Amino acid sequence: MRGDRRLIEHLHFELRSGQLMYLRGHNGSGKTTLMRTLAGLLLPEAGEILWNDEPIRRIREDYHAELLYLGHLNALKDDLNAIENLRFDSAIRGQALRDEEAWQLLTDIGLRGHEDLAVKYLSQGQKRRVALARLWVNRAALWILDEPFSALDRDSVEVLQEVIRQHLGRGGMAIVTTHQEVDLLTEEVLTLTLGKDNV
Repeated sequence: MRGDRRLIEHLHFELRSGQLMYLRGHNGSGKTTLMRTLAGLLLPEAGEILWNDEPIRRIREDYHAELLYLGHLNALKDDLNAIENLRFDSAIRGQALRDEEAWQLLTDIGLRGHEDLAVKYLSQGQKRRVALARLWVNRAALWILDEPFSALDRDSVEVLQEVIRQHLGRGGMAIVTTHQEVDLLTEEVLTLTLGKDNV
């Protein structure tokens, strides 16, 4: 429910190791609401979301340790630079990220020369790349990515698709929504379309 509007009802699906789910539907169909609910940021009106057969509300910390959620907002600290943002995020997750690794990562994703700038001075595409850089160093099992390809140029879209493929190849899982045409979604993936059939 969003306000007094029922977006989704009678929905059931299962995602397994190595699988990608493409979540699609028109604007306002409930994609972001579903993703935020799957990430534990919203509570469902009814039903359960299970992780390893346990309701996520009972194993909240364990579930969040296995989850990386990237929504419409980049969740960056504007006054920190890209390196500091990556190190901060890694520290919160209990992972060490050396400066050299962070510098190389930002070079690889096309931010060379912008590493020392506070994030607030970066373009939208550059901010998105900093946010997405977490995927390169994060080993969470489940990635929930809401419009991850927005504000990216073609080369960055290709690189991101490859990172998602590598994650799936390691046995990870991903739930992705996008309005862009990307090759990743023409491969063998589960597709869930939200709309009138789900209400």
